[in-house]
Amino acid sequence: MRIDRPGPVGQRQWTPLTAGNAGLAFSLELAMLAALCYWGFKTGSTLAVRLLLGLGAPALAALIWGLFLAAGGPTYRLPLPAEIVLKLLTLGTAGLALYATGRTTLAVVYGALVVVSVAVEYTTR
Repeated sequence: MRIDRPGPVGQRQWTPLTAGNAGLAFSLELAMLAALCYWGFKTGSTLAVRLLLGLGAPALAALIWGLFLAAGGPTYRLPLPAEIVLKLLTLGTAGLALYATGRTTLAVVYGALVVVSVAVEYTTR
């Protein structure tokens, strides 16, 4: 079953796989922000540093995402290979942040889901 739906992601043809992956991708984006926030508040040595890292890291990730990777149309378009690399790097920082805070299993699961989601996204276009 395919649903043709114009909208913020263009003239994409939606299948159960692409719709499910879109939900997974959005969940991973939210998890990225939460993981970076958690890392920042666990890493900082003083309240000021914790606030700076805990709020600044997710804000920087959100800025990069909005400028170059937003599904509704980024402000600046990158060549496809650069977009894929930047997406993996940006989402990957959350996995590294989870690992740095001792959440190794969660970091591995998150990283695996990121790789699967990005692979599905760019092979079903």
